[in-house]
Amino acid sequence: MTDTEIKAAAKRFAADWQGRGDEKQETQSFWLALLRNVFDIAEPEKYIDFEVPVKLDHTSFIDGLIRETRVLIEQKGKDIDLHKGATQSDGSFLNPFQQARRYAGYLPHDQNPRWIVVCNFQTFEIHDMNRPNDEPEIVALADLEKECHRLKFLVDTGDENIKKEMEISLQAGEIVGVLYDALLKQYKDPSAPETLKSLNALCVRLVFCLYAEGAGIFGGHGKFHNFLQGYAVKDARKALIDLFKVLDTPPRPVIHIWTMSWRPSLM
Repeated sequence: MTDTEIKAAAKRFAADWQGRGDEKQETQSFWLALLRNVFDIAEPEKYIDFEVPVKLDHTSFIDGLIRETRVLIEQKGKDIDLHKGATQSDGSFLNPFQQARRYAGYLPHDQNPRWIVVCNFQTFEIHDMNRPNDEPEIVALADLEKECHRLKFLVDTGDENIKKEMEISLQAGEIVGVLYDALLKQYKDPSAPETLKSLNALCVRLVFCLYAEGAGIFGGHGKFHNFLQGYAVKDARKALIDLFKVLDTPPRPVIHIWTMSWRPSLM
């Protein structure tokens, strides 16, 4: 399907489900229709599993699980507040995301979800478990026509470009780890809480500078690299301090001055 066809299908789907949503009777119909009609999955009943048992201190059931793209779905009825907690069968008090996250913790390690979607038919709340403490992305059913690309992770198993980006990210993480260990040795008291706080802040700033260099925010390729290369190793600390001071300086307000020539009109 082309992007135009997907958007048209999303518009029809949203109109069909607006104001509807019975958790017990319509969960499967909702997700099967979304996968088939909007994301062009030919046999969605083979793609998504419903009522997947998970053993806590009792047996409970995951509403939906897409193993291929590592998506766990916690479905609620259309009138349920997704941020409101409810008492579970074991007496615990959990909101829908907390409930889903508990289920995820009891799955085999190789089935841990990358994504948790909490849904009440009218709203999708998307939790990226690579950033489990971030606020979720929210997609309203009413906005699905223009926002459907944000649900593409449901069916996107990752092309080679995505896999390459993940590989590069892992390599970058390893490099930052090596940098962290090397810098830690330079501190007088490496185990002091203040040292670790300072080093964490420094590494975050360095990663930002590397990102800004790669994204062209500094105004050209290799700017940060060239800046540091202009200093001897013994002067690198002062160079970074000076750079961070500049980056922390608010921009000066730009004052625009317009000039206008005037001459009397001829009567």
